[in-house]
Amino acid sequence: MSDLASPAIRHSVDETMARYHVPGLALAVIRGGEPAATLLVGHDADGTAITRGSLFPVASITKLATALAVLRLKDRGALMLDAPLSRYLPDAEAAQDGVTLRALLCHTAGLPVDVAPHAAPYALGLDWPTLARVCLATPLSEMPGTVVAYSNVGYGLLALAVEREMGLPFPTALRQLVLDPLGIEAYLGDEPPRPPARVADVRGRHRGTEREPFNSWFWRSLALPWAGLVTTVDGALALLRAFQGVPSGFLAPATCADAVRNQVGDLRGESGVLRWDWSPWGLGPELRDGKTPHWAPSEAGPESYGHAGASGCVAWASPGHDVVYAFLGARVADGGWMVRGGPAIGAAIVAEGAA
Repeated sequence: MSDLASPAIRHSVDETMARYHVPGLALAVIRGGEPAATLLVGHDADGTAITRGSLFPVASITKLATALAVLRLKDRGALMLDAPLSRYLPDAEAAQDGVTLRALLCHTAGLPVDVAPHAAPYALGLDWPTLARVCLATPLSEMPGTVVAYSNVGYGLLALAVEREMGLPFPTALRQLVLDPLGIEAYLGDEPPRPPARVADVRGRHRGTEREPFNSWFWRSLALPWAGLVTTVDGALALLRAFQGVPSGFLAPATCADAVRNQVGDLRGESGVLRWDWSPWGLGPELRDGKTPHWAPSEAGPESYGHAGASGCVAWASPGHDVVYAFLGARVADGGWMVRGGPAIGAAIVAEGAA
């Protein structure tokens, strides 16, 4: 079923799914503040039909939620983005000169992408408190302010700053600061009340086991503040809309403007396997500009922004076209479908608004 009637958008979705073997996809689009229109196609890897209420692991779109928690505390005067990290996490190895919450938000602190595997073995018994301790013990791998080095560890440290300020475990703090105020059905660390959509083509040695990334209760139990959120397509869209000031009062207007402004100057950067000579980034959201290859289309405009997730999902805003969209696919991004087919879906959405 669908209430998004555009033949061009439907064609781009169908073609992408067929060409790249994506079994199902949930798409939601908002234009000009109108209610979200949706397109729900296919099924998950287990054959369960995709519905508007389907829950998906949204991987790094989780970072938008973590960033929003930090920004809400910044608006309250509880956290200062440009104070040294040592003010909030004096016990962090990364609390060096030049490392601030702002640097963590835009990935310029110089941290590695992940914690060292030997320090936090991916095995039963691993949990967020253990990962938090390892994040605190992780040293810098680059000089701060010299490169955009995409880092899960950095978002782990941001979550710890929120925890200490709130005096609450991060999942509880996130619910109070972000999920409940936005009215999002989402889960971090808690097992959802219904099975999430199962994503296909998970790679690695834990595939098909009780520790399979994205699909297992173990993965969900880790409450990863950089990747562990489970939500609906409307939830993903709402996280991005919060950076646009929706709902009013959730973030201060000046904070919204700052969050989607380039924070990194002309630094080169990387995100996963992608490398860019110039990698503009905001306070949580990534900025599109001229990056190639990319999961968002160039037609969205250089000022467009959002985030992608390795589980096969994108949330993106094109201010020049007054459109915001999110799609959650039932196939992980490892096979490359998002940087090949994702831009075609986004381009069709943008073109529909420009027509």
